[in-house]
Amino acid sequence: MVNLTINNRKVSVPEGTTIMNAAASIGINIPHLCYLKEINEIAACRVCVVELKGKDKLITACNNKVEEGMEIYTNSPKVREIRKMNVQLILSQHDGHCATCVRSGNCSLQSISNNLGIIDVPFREELEKTAWNMDFPLIRDNTKCIKCMRCIQICDKVQSLSVWDVVNTGSRTTVNVSGNRAIENADCAICGQCITHCPVGALRERDDTDKVFAALNDPDVITVVQVAPSVRAAWGEQLGMTKAEATEKRLAATLKHMGFDYVFDTNFSADLTIMEEGTEFVDKLKKRNLNKFPMFTSCCPGWVRFVKSQYPEFVDHLSTAKSPQQMFGAVAKSYFAKKADIDPARICSISIMPCVSKKAEAALPQMADAGYGQDVDIVITTRELVRMIRAESVYPMALDEVEFDSPLGEYSGAGVIFGATGGVMEAALRTAYNLVTGKNPEPDAFEVVRGLGDGPWKEATFDVGGTEVKTATVHGLGNARKLLEAIKHGDAAYDFVEVMACPGGCVGGGGQPIHDGVEMAADRAKELYKLDKNKQIRFSHCNPEIHTIYKEYFGKPLSPVSHHLLHTDHKYRAVDQLEF
Repeated sequence: MVNLTINNRKVSVPEGTTIMNAAASIGINIPHLCYLKEINEIAACRVCVVELKGKDKLITACNNKVEEGMEIYTNSPKVREIRKMNVQLILSQHDGHCATCVRSGNCSLQSISNNLGIIDVPFREELEKTAWNMDFPLIRDNTKCIKCMRCIQICDKVQSLSVWDVVNTGSRTTVNVSGNRAIENADCAICGQCITHCPVGALRERDDTDKVFAALNDPDVITVVQVAPSVRAAWGEQLGMTKAEATEKRLAATLKHMGFDYVFDTNFSADLTIMEEGTEFVDKLKKRNLNKFPMFTSCCPGWVRFVKSQYPEFVDHLSTAKSPQQMFGAVAKSYFAKKADIDPARICSISIMPCVSKKAEAALPQMADAGYGQDVDIVITTRELVRMIRAESVYPMALDEVEFDSPLGEYSGAGVIFGATGGVMEAALRTAYNLVTGKNPEPDAFEVVRGLGDGPWKEATFDVGGTEVKTATVHGLGNARKLLEAIKHGDAAYDFVEVMACPGGCVGGGGQPIHDGVEMAADRAKELYKLDKNKQIRFSHCNPEIHTIYKEYFGKPLSPVSHHLLHTDHKYRAVDQLEF
């Protein structure tokens, strides 16, 4: 242990601890902007400076380790003066129109500036905007970039795509798309992790809330909205609601109060996905010699974009099943429209997702199988939903809880766990076991696939009716790359692989509420598993509304109608080029 004093308080911490973490251990917060533990520890922002007795120059707390006998002062007059000046310098190169920024009220720079009492910026630089394609799902505003390098590091170290890089030199140094490419040509997976790790508003999703408001206010439009599993675990976080208050039924009530005509649950189409994907997997197992293994899940559009651009040789290993979002869109404009006696041309299909890449997925030309434009017309993120709730002055706590609408609102416990890493795998195995044996397994028989794991991926082997099934689950595209390399070089072999682009799965998606420096995926996943545990029906194939849709419309999984509406061939393109 290393002994030192911080602000005249004695502290003893393990060797190798940073000054910042040592201070945090006794409740002293040292402000910072660029620091991300084990990802970005480069002291670029110089906001975390502290005074070390015996040294003339201040030192940074985020990347300097403690030493025996140190006397540290985190808020001395000298520290306050230099820290304030450093933040003023950052502000001088930052667009300060905070009132019109999506991060206003949830911005680290804004918070630190307020805490330091900064009321003016003596230096000011004229900021010139760099051109950006505003139709692309991910938007970058260079005038708000503070050059913290977080986006570069998260994309490189965690997602292994290196979309961002430092460009220019000297005073002209900034961050932009690497290789002087346009973002649409940069093999970006649109996972959105750069957005959730940006401390300011330099990166955001394309805002589509005006399109939703327009649809809600058009008397000729029937608005049909679907809510993804992970949204219910996070939507209340920035509305000041506890987990107990921000229930899925209160979310349904909020959406109805906002004027949506039909409020449905993507969990229903998650169950539908399992019926199709599970049957597809079992059929492949029965004809093992005629099929390529492993079969990869295809629910995550960030992962699908990644494999198309980085490992095209594995594209034909993808399940042909569409994602729950896209299955729902096709069903809404076909089966539901017919059942409700609605002209499908009047339907505006809207999805609320924890994901930015879903915006690109919905726009793909092959995702228009119902025959009435795109199957999903508008995608908004959880963050956009929160902004809409605020714009409508809705107070969810004043609303009585209501159920999601039928016939696309009932779900099983298997459907809701789709949002967590391992959830798709577990849900699929529950149904695959039934398809092979004719019996239901114990609902938690495959729970070993859950959780973040200690290595790049988690593997497990199961006996499914006498057939050995080897599985792998992986989250984060950097980990996915390691797994694909292992499979490619014969160092690993599996039958079924689940991949989610975002760390922790959709619960940690790029469209979720931002808590700077705090990873919320594990806590949100717990909420989904709690919902699963409390559901009376925990198998996708036991959902009565799933039984009904097959009886009335699809006939059976993998039927010709199912293939037309619920599957895609994942036509290979370097990355699907859209008319952005």
